[in-house]
Amino acid sequence: MVGNAESVLETQTDSEIKEKLDEFIRSYYYNELMKVSKSGEESIMIDFSILDRFDPLLSDRLLNQPEVVLESFNQAVTEIDLPGEQKVDVKITNLPESANIRIRNLRAKHLGKFLTVDCVVKSASEVKPQIYEAVFKCPDCEAKIIVKQDENVLKHPFVCECGRRGRFDLIEKKMFDTRYLSVDEPFEITTGEQPGSISVFLKEDNTSPRMQKKTDPGNNLKLTGIFRELPKRIKGKLGTKMETYIDANHVESAETEFDEIEITPENEKQIVELSKTEKIFENLRESIATGIYGYNEIKDAMVLQLFGGIPHKLPDNSRLRGNIHILITGDPGVGKTRMMQTAARIIPRGKYVSGKGVTGAGLTASVVKNEVLGGWILQAGALVLANKGVIAIDEFDKMNEDDQVAMHEAMSVSTISIAKASIVATLPADTAVLAGANPKLGRFDAFRPVSEQIHIPETLLSRFDLKFALKDKPNVETDDRIAQHILDIRDSPDVAEPIIEPMLLRKYIAYARKIEKVTMTKEAGKVLKDFYNDMRNKYSGEAGHSVAITLRQFEAMIRISEASAKVRLKKQVDIEDAERAINLMKYSLVQLGTDAETGEIDIDRIESGVSTSQRNKIKEVMEMIRTLQKDVGKVVSVQDLKAEAEEQGIGNIDDLLEKLKQEGMVFVPRVGYISTV
Repeated sequence: MVGNAESVLETQTDSEIKEKLDEFIRSYYYNELMKVSKSGEESIMIDFSILDRFDPLLSDRLLNQPEVVLESFNQAVTEIDLPGEQKVDVKITNLPESANIRIRNLRAKHLGKFLTVDCVVKSASEVKPQIYEAVFKCPDCEAKIIVKQDENVLKHPFVCECGRRGRFDLIEKKMFDTRYLSVDEPFEITTGEQPGSISVFLKEDNTSPRMQKKTDPGNNLKLTGIFRELPKRIKGKLGTKMETYIDANHVESAETEFDEIEITPENEKQIVELSKTEKIFENLRESIATGIYGYNEIKDAMVLQLFGGIPHKLPDNSRLRGNIHILITGDPGVGKTRMMQTAARIIPRGKYVSGKGVTGAGLTASVVKNEVLGGWILQAGALVLANKGVIAIDEFDKMNEDDQVAMHEAMSVSTISIAKASIVATLPADTAVLAGANPKLGRFDAFRPVSEQIHIPETLLSRFDLKFALKDKPNVETDDRIAQHILDIRDSPDVAEPIIEPMLLRKYIAYARKIEKVTMTKEAGKVLKDFYNDMRNKYSGEAGHSVAITLRQFEAMIRISEASAKVRLKKQVDIEDAERAINLMKYSLVQLGTDAETGEIDIDRIESGVSTSQRNKIKEVMEMIRTLQKDVGKVVSVQDLKAEAEEQGIGNIDDLLEKLKQEGMVFVPRVGYISTV
């Protein structure tokens, strides 16, 4: 039967195919074609499944010989009397599953075939015009010669009908807009594998301003097109190896952007009713990572991160970010990874990556050579791909320090600047960062600063608005509840059913994110300001006092309170929003900022790794070294120094001496002795 079908396909002439397609269009798409032509649109969408029901042999030929069928399709449309003068192209959608090929699985047998691929745009060229047809005039007989252009160099006619050879006058150029993309397989289907990559050629209405936005780096696409080869020339000669690309026929978004999520009047009613319930924050919290028991404060922070604060643009064009960045560290096996993966799945453009496999170029942006076009092109990294979303970076501490440094700009001002090869550009990276890190010694030590336990530069650590430590403390009641929760989930998965189902939650976030302006009430502003002043002045009367909070935390509380207002669908920050922000900030500061020696909250302990009490001791030790140097000379015995420290009640100074060495303030001229630099 297959042989008979193929023979029938081969015997069909182009005119017979066109007649069939003309009948198909008039039977199924005539009215829609009239509407498209009247509206001035450039293309009409044809559902492959309808064509398959109309004529299975014709649909099969479309898959195997797409150029012939698509050209006949367009000719059939052209011959129909349309009200508009604009050319209407045929786009094919809804190809069968058998035509959906993974990029990594594309082979020579697929060349010339019509197929569908799922991909994420890695880089994109500018939209530029290209000649597809040139009209020449013969100087002798003045005949017009049409030459189709399908190469990079303009093709001229060889001979005229009158027999003339040589130069012909170019009198007309027919052009369409073009764009080249470099695409990878989506993150979701490449777990543990190197993603396949291929170039894509877009033309005509696939490059319109609306489509340009949809095909910018970071977008997930479903492409329908012809898999083609591009001959590779080596020193002007045709090589045996080919570059391949997809000549796109139809392009559609594979994921829904926030502004594209369809919210029906019924959805809107549900969302507004949910926002008015007293337990809205509890309900949202219980809809995230339901398989993880407890950690209410961390889940509350994640909810507020998904909703986000309000970005502010100042008169001098400087920008205050609205994204909330969160760092989660702590003991192993407490559920950090699962919570992070859940947050990345909820939100459109959310991405989850692991620090062990992330490089600076993979996170921010890189410049690579384009084999198809030649020259250099910009490739977007994960932070740019997650623009307007959330990126969850697990094993954040395992990243190279150079790669961590590359994140400073993105986390601070929400952009990525790059100057490499011939490209100088600034890319949008309006992305909230949810990072997870493991302590160096396995378990989190509350008596040591966080910067000593996780490998993150202090300057980057300070850019996180909230920092949490998940501690696995044995407790009979809590352990029993967690164990029972896990058993209940295994026996009955419905136990972990979120209170707000995922699609409604996504629509809720999208609806709230449409709020572009949130004002701070005077009462709420006073609550935040009073808390800030109280924390700043708490220990100000003491000598060598510690600093409990800085302006970074004050601005973070403003962002958090704005996000809290958006959760309630309010356009102003009230006292309850301010108090919610204060409670979360307190929880974060107490967890990681409490100095075990003094019991005071010390922000330096979180952000610099050196608490105020430790800094005061360092000053005292340095003063002792200088005093001893006056008595015994430049080189001081460590034993004498320890004895002096013990006499003054400082105690063990080994850690302090190590810090002084690291900072380059002292050095060891010989074993058992130190000297100032």
